Amino acid sequence: MEKGHDSCSMAASELYTKFARVWIPDAEEVWKSAELTKNYKHGDSTLHLTLEDGMDIEHKLDDKTKNLPHLRNPDILVGENDLTALSYLHEPAVLHNLKVRFTDSKLIYTYCGIVLVAINPYENLPIYGSDIINAYSGQNMGDMDPHIFAVAEEAYKQMARDERNQSIIVSGESGAGKTVSAKYAMRYFATVSGAATEANVEEKVLASNPIMEAIGNAKTTRNDNSSRFGKYIEIGFDKRYRIIGANMRTYLLEKSRVVFQADEERNYHIFYQLCASSHLPEFKNLKLGSADDFHCTNQGQNPIIDGVDDAKEMCTTRHAFSLLGINELNQRGLFQVLAAILHLGNVEIKDRDSDSSIIPPNNRHLTVFCELMGVTYQDMSHWLCHKKLKTAQETYIKPIPRLQASNARDALAKHIYAKVFNWIVDHVNKSLRATVKQHSFIGVLDIYGFETFEINSFEQFCINYANEKLQQQFNMHVFKLEQEEYLKEQIPWTLIDFYDNQPCINLIEAKMGVLDLLDEECKMPKGSDDSWAQKLYNTHLKTCSLFEKPRMSNKAFIIQHFADKVQYQCDGFLEKNKDTVNEEQINVLKASKLKLDLLVELFQDEEKATSPTGTAAGGRTRLSVKPKEIRPGASSKEHKKTVGCQFRNSLAMLMETLNATTPHYVRCIKPNDLKFPFTFDPKRAVQQLRACGVLETIRISAAGFPSRWTYQEFFSRYRVLMKQKDVLSDRRLTCRNVLEKLVQDQDKYQFGKTKIFFRAGQVAYLEKLRADKLRKACVRIQKTIRCWLVRKKYLRKKHAAITIQRYTRGHQARCLVKYMRQTLAAITIQKFQRMCVQRKLYLQKQAAALVMQTILRAYMARQKYQGLLRNHKAVFIQKHVRGWLARQRYKRSLRAIVYLQCCIRRMKAKKELKKLKIEARSVEHFKKLNVGMENKIMQLQRKLDEQAKDNRVTSERLNCLETSHAVESEKLKVEVSKLKGIEEEAKNNANRVTSLLEELEKLRKELTTTQKEKKTIEDWATKYRDEMEKMVAELKEQNGLLKTEKDDLNRMIKEQSQQMTEKMARALAEETQQLESDLNEERSRYQNLLTEHLRLEERYDDLKEEITLSVSVPKPGHRRTDSTHSSNGSECTYNSEFAESEESSRHGEDVTRGMDTSLTLKLQKRVTELEQEKSSLRNELENKEEQFQRARVRDDEEHRKSRGAELEYESLKRQELDSENKKLKHDLTAMRQSLLGNAGAGAGAPGSPPYKVLMDQLNSSCEELEVRKEEVLILRSQLVSQKEAMQHKDEKETMTEPVHYVEDVHKMKDSGAITQAYLGLKETNRSPRFLRKPLEANELLNRLRSPTADFHRLNEDGELWLVYEGLKETNRLLEGQMQQQRRSYDNEVEVLRGELQSVKEENNRQQQLLAQNLQLPPEARIEASLQHEITRLTNENLDLMEQLEKQDKTIRKLKKQLKVFSKKIGEMGAGQGETISPGQMVEETVRPVNIPRREKDFQGMLEYKKEDELKLVKNLILELKPRGVAVNLIPGLPAYILFMCLRHADYVNDDQKVRTLLTSTINSIKKILKKRGDDFETVSFWLSNTCRFLHCLKQYSGDESFMKHNTPKQNDHCLSNFDLAEYRQVLSDLAIQIYQQLIKCMENILQPMIVSGMLEHETIQGVSGVKPTGLRKRTSSIADEGTYTLESILRQLSAFHSTMCQHGTDPELIKQVVKQQFYIIGAVTLNNLLLRKDMCSWSKGMQIRYNVSQLEEWLRDKSLMLCGAKETLEPLIQAAQLLQVKKKTDEDAEAICSMCNSLSTSQIVKVLNLYTPVNEFEERVSVTFIRTIQTRLRDRCETPQLLMDTKIIYPVTFPFNPSSLALETIQIPGSLNLAFLTRV
Repeated sequence: MEKGHDSCSMAASELYTKFARVWIPDAEEVWKSAELTKNYKHGDSTLHLTLEDGMDIEHKLDDKTKNLPHLRNPDILVGENDLTALSYLHEPAVLHNLKVRFTDSKLIYTYCGIVLVAINPYENLPIYGSDIINAYSGQNMGDMDPHIFAVAEEAYKQMARDERNQSIIVSGESGAGKTVSAKYAMRYFATVSGAATEANVEEKVLASNPIMEAIGNAKTTRNDNSSRFGKYIEIGFDKRYRIIGANMRTYLLEKSRVVFQADEERNYHIFYQLCASSHLPEFKNLKLGSADDFHCTNQGQNPIIDGVDDAKEMCTTRHAFSLLGINELNQRGLFQVLAAILHLGNVEIKDRDSDSSIIPPNNRHLTVFCELMGVTYQDMSHWLCHKKLKTAQETYIKPIPRLQASNARDALAKHIYAKVFNWIVDHVNKSLRATVKQHSFIGVLDIYGFETFEINSFEQFCINYANEKLQQQFNMHVFKLEQEEYLKEQIPWTLIDFYDNQPCINLIEAKMGVLDLLDEECKMPKGSDDSWAQKLYNTHLKTCSLFEKPRMSNKAFIIQHFADKVQYQCDGFLEKNKDTVNEEQINVLKASKLKLDLLVELFQDEEKATSPTGTAAGGRTRLSVKPKEIRPGASSKEHKKTVGCQFRNSLAMLMETLNATTPHYVRCIKPNDLKFPFTFDPKRAVQQLRACGVLETIRISAAGFPSRWTYQEFFSRYRVLMKQKDVLSDRRLTCRNVLEKLVQDQDKYQFGKTKIFFRAGQVAYLEKLRADKLRKACVRIQKTIRCWLVRKKYLRKKHAAITIQRYTRGHQARCLVKYMRQTLAAITIQKFQRMCVQRKLYLQKQAAALVMQTILRAYMARQKYQGLLRNHKAVFIQKHVRGWLARQRYKRSLRAIVYLQCCIRRMKAKKELKKLKIEARSVEHFKKLNVGMENKIMQLQRKLDEQAKDNRVTSERLNCLETSHAVESEKLKVEVSKLKGIEEEAKNNANRVTSLLEELEKLRKELTTTQKEKKTIEDWATKYRDEMEKMVAELKEQNGLLKTEKDDLNRMIKEQSQQMTEKMARALAEETQQLESDLNEERSRYQNLLTEHLRLEERYDDLKEEITLSVSVPKPGHRRTDSTHSSNGSECTYNSEFAESEESSRHGEDVTRGMDTSLTLKLQKRVTELEQEKSSLRNELENKEEQFQRARVRDDEEHRKSRGAELEYESLKRQELDSENKKLKHDLTAMRQSLLGNAGAGAGAPGSPPYKVLMDQLNSSCEELEVRKEEVLILRSQLVSQKEAMQHKDEKETMTEPVHYVEDVHKMKDSGAITQAYLGLKETNRSPRFLRKPLEANELLNRLRSPTADFHRLNEDGELWLVYEGLKETNRLLEGQMQQQRRSYDNEVEVLRGELQSVKEENNRQQQLLAQNLQLPPEARIEASLQHEITRLTNENLDLMEQLEKQDKTIRKLKKQLKVFSKKIGEMGAGQGETISPGQMVEETVRPVNIPRREKDFQGMLEYKKEDELKLVKNLILELKPRGVAVNLIPGLPAYILFMCLRHADYVNDDQKVRTLLTSTINSIKKILKKRGDDFETVSFWLSNTCRFLHCLKQYSGDESFMKHNTPKQNDHCLSNFDLAEYRQVLSDLAIQIYQQLIKCMENILQPMIVSGMLEHETIQGVSGVKPTGLRKRTSSIADEGTYTLESILRQLSAFHSTMCQHGTDPELIKQVVKQQFYIIGAVTLNNLLLRKDMCSWSKGMQIRYNVSQLEEWLRDKSLMLCGAKETLEPLIQAAQLLQVKKKTDEDAEAICSMCNSLSTSQIVKVLNLYTPVNEFEERVSVTFIRTIQTRLRDRCETPQLLMDTKIIYPVTFPFNPSSLALETIQIPGSLNLAFLTRV
């Protein structure tokens, strides 16, 4: 690889700029990362760099080449799944990428183009379980993270798709993990393909691994389980790509390890296993001991491997031997031979002299060896120390020295072990050999990698020779793939210069090559290693540049291999190539006396035996190049072939095989020599990378166009580099235009048909441009955001400053106001204080002045009072005197005035009198006088009245005054008397004053004494009060403490009670949850057992089918199809009536005799276990049901005892009705006898006596039936009350009783049917008089049907038959009317009971209201009565309105029906009018008996004939199209039809018919599901119908728990004769199987959509960034078949939901299906997320959360949010949140631990390890953070499983869902072709 090739992609100045990162060589770390601190300019000789540790250095460029150091890839490309996705492809980039993935992400697998690089972690990883296998199965190789399973899946898929054999080539150093990788590849094939035959071939293939590891693996210094041989295992497949066998070829067993081991190494494991098991009884005869006791096992000084138990491994090896068919005898023989080898190694040989040796006699180990091998001690000891020399004439026996004898002993041991090894390989191949023809195979080559040690010998030479051949094949294959890719994309192809190691191969294998000269030297009599070395020097030293001679040695040579130079030491080459063994020793072993077939097989025909290396062991079944067969005549020549020649031939055969297959490469890398887990040694790794060809793959890829993008990926990734005008509708043209602008050199890229090809480094340049553009955009965004943030901060500060100023100014103003207030307050205080002082002075002065004024004024007042008093008394005297004088004077004046007035008035009156007398004499005057007289009189009268009134008032006043005066005078008198009394008391008091003063003195003395006593008492009281207060304080304190303690105790009690309550609630919840989980586990276990049972049944059917096909020879032209196959297990489960089932079962019995006995026993054992488990579960269920039934029976018995008298009365009434019925039948018998007695010609005429008798009897029968009908109605009314209590019991009691019904005679074709019907009627009557009726009925039938003259005479006109028909119709009509009347009466009774109950309730309510009203006052009572009346009227109005609406609806409905019926009647009338012939009309008119018919009352039953059962099943199940039924008919119609047929079979009490119908139904459903089990619509349809059929069996079973929601009509339709509880359980199991098949079918449809729709498709465009992809993404196994989106998933879910709804699936069952759907979506999505590093990014987390929200919206639209489906997505939601949350600090770790409670620790750590930044702006998760997460989650109790189990099916339940559909209303459409069914 040319250094600095990436710098040629563009100008160095554009790439080697400041801050650019490069790789520089380093002695310790191979390559070191550094960063440029200065831009590079053309011509500079040094680069200024800074290492990662901060050291500044100057890197000098090579003066000659001027090659710049390798550039480092961007961080977003570090850790890629495919090394070819790296932009810069060179050694340091590859090494760094592997190191990051291995040490940081703990990922051991990485793609490098077509190669899978596997690094040995030296630690067990949980990535090889069955869940991982299932996750990789069916996936494209580039879609998942790198894994050995992905390579195995690719090989398996290409084998199936291309019909071409495949090979997986696993290579690497010892300890790199080759064997483990090959083992896991074979385990994958065994798991995903399964075996095609009854023998478990896949188990045998895997069982061969422990055997081969025991005999071919050993501990070395580099590996504890190193394969010391190469092997190529061909796994054979049939046409259905199932494993049928295997074949193993081995290469170059390291036989020298048998007798020699280096320090710290061991021999082959089998020897140590034998020594560890020597204490077992079966190994006592081997006389073994510890491994330290044997020379062959103690040379390494360390026989123990840490963590390995050799005794336990021995058990595993023996079990594997048994599994592969090696019997105990051969096993003992093998262990005996191996033990003999150990004892042979301990045989001590001593020198006899310098040229001879001897074995001391009675050597213990040789004795044991001879005993174990069955040879004589003398012969073996002799030939161990001698050899036979043959010449042309004579044979010599020559002794050999001790060294040669020891070598001969070791050669014999190696030869025996090689024979044992070949024998085991041969028998393993025989056991794995296919019994049928092999169609294709996948080969797994586990071969040693390139080896170089300090001392390299013949083994290393052969190993490196094989690696040279494999490397050549690898280079050619890589070159071929590159060429095919370019040609496919129509890119101009230019030859790439890659390393061709053909010259090295020619040096080894060509004529006169190393191997040729070695074989030639071996043929020389005195050939030696030295002479062979000289020949090599002479031949190749000057002619071949790849061959060199060491400077300091003449016994070694150097070959330049493709990986490195290797120096080989010539010592031992000839001996190892010859691989000779003393023939006489072999002859001694052949002469063994032991009767062991093993020894005979090991050493017989030594010449014909295969080589010790085992190149042709086992043979091959189907190879493109077959090995050459060995001719018998050439045995001696073949025996003389050298090891090198044999190895070259086998290697040539291997290369031919590999070239005929499609190879897949796995390169195993050993990360360190100390076997430390996840420790990466760069030196060792880079050596192996160079040796295994990984770097050569990189170089070939880098020489062309390593980076490849699809046009859409390029557009999505580099859309940011385009302008809007550059974006066109044509993506290809858009990419072309953009690339021409971005990259000027057009040689740096090429446009293919679907991809753009780039030279190395171009993607990095485009990434740099993209990063620069994004960086500029980020800077602009940052600038704007920072401006906005700073402005926001400035505005915040401004607002804060203004606020501070405002508050400061406010504070200052408040301080000023406070000061002013304080000043004003001080002044006010001063004012008031001064005022107080002045006022006090003023008041003192005022008081003094007032005192003085008071005294003065009092004196002056007294003086003035004395003067006034004197004046008053004088005035009083003057007043009275002057008053008396004035009154005297007034009286005299008044008398004089009155006298004068009287004189004057008298004089005037006389004058007036004269005038009046004159005027009175004239009339006119008289009239004038009278004018107004009346008014005057009235006025005078009024005045008089007023005066009288005034007088009364005045008199009243006077009276009042008199009264008051009298009262006043009385008061004054009383006061005068009081004053007199007071005066007398005053005189008396004056006398008492003296005595009072004396008493006062006494009282004062007593007061003084009392005060002293009071003071004493007060002191005592004060002291007492203080003491009491102190005591009260103490008591209060104690009381407070007690209250505190009480509160604490109450609080503690409350807390404890709350805690106990919470604890109990928690315990109850946990117990409930535990019970629910136990129930779900039990359901799941039971349903898994059902699934296993179904699988075994299918396996049994398949095996029987295959054996049938292999044993029986079909007739020409006839081939058995799927439709004739028997259903799953139906022959062994049910007693079917199908002829083909019987035939198949009989045929199966004949064929089963040839089946494999072991498989049959396994199947029988498994079936027995399943049956026992099933029976135990059923017993538990039956016990529970029996307990419930017992309790119910006790209740029924108690109720029945209480109603015994009524039942006796009813039985009497029933007997009376039976007697009346017998009487009617007796009349019918008499009528028949009369008819039979008259056999005249006109006996049957209308006017004949028989006819009259018949009509009379008919009329009387009708009358009697009417009467009996009324009696029956009365009886039924009495039985109504007993119905519910006795229904269940009566059904059980009457199950064996005959059914009361009348059979249609005209439908019965034979006498047996009529006899049976008549017998039933006779038994119903229960009368001994009619025991002979069946015979009479037979005679009657014979006479009626016999073609004799009697019949013609009896019924010439058919009148008798018509009469019988009429009687029969009448009976049927009456019976139907009676049943209708009974039902109507029952309904009326129920209605009346309801009305009575409502009346009682209303009466109680009225009484309550009345009682309440009586307690109210009268006004409130009236108001309440009115309110109550209003409420009552309102309720009645509402009820009437509802009734009116119902009647309106009924009227409208009846009108519509009337229109329809009238139309039908019109059509029928018209049709009948056209078709009726005149003869028919005449016959209709003269018909003598015309009994009117009423509409038939159907009972919801369907009658069918037994021979129509096959037709019923065929039309209703096998040939029914679900789509038409779901769209056009009612849901569950087939289930209803089947149940109605079952009801009729139960009605007629036909046990066989019931069982055959149920068995046929179950078998047919199984058959249709087996035939069309992959059709979701079919499975959903039959799941719905099976559940509906099961619900019908429950609803009409008669069990009260299932009859709660039934109507009375539905209760009448309950099954009456059979208890089908067992069949209900069988149907429930069938429903579970159908449900599981539905889930599998749904999973198969959803599986291809989930990953594409949930993960890969960008629902939110532009969020997810597309990263560069590697070669694996371009070479997927399957071409793109169309991308699924989230809309596709939602559409499919909607289709599932609508289909189930159309089929009438129960809503609860739909919820369970949806929950299972969402679990599958979440589990598959999360599993792929955990296995895909490219999906673990922040943007993908956003996409997932959006997709989950869309799923939740779908649930919300379908009203399914509460079905538990959302909870199943919780792990996926948390994983998406984990991708988006911050992952840096300890707080982030705590948040992640609390958030991700639905994810396991391994899943959380896996997501964090896989987290990959899509852009440079994202950061990886640090290792420290991941360790913090692991530390915090250490205490979690959880399973270590990484992936979710997508095969989990939640246990299903079928909640009872009764149907409201009336069976009698169901109509059977004609499209079902069920015309043979008759409604009953």
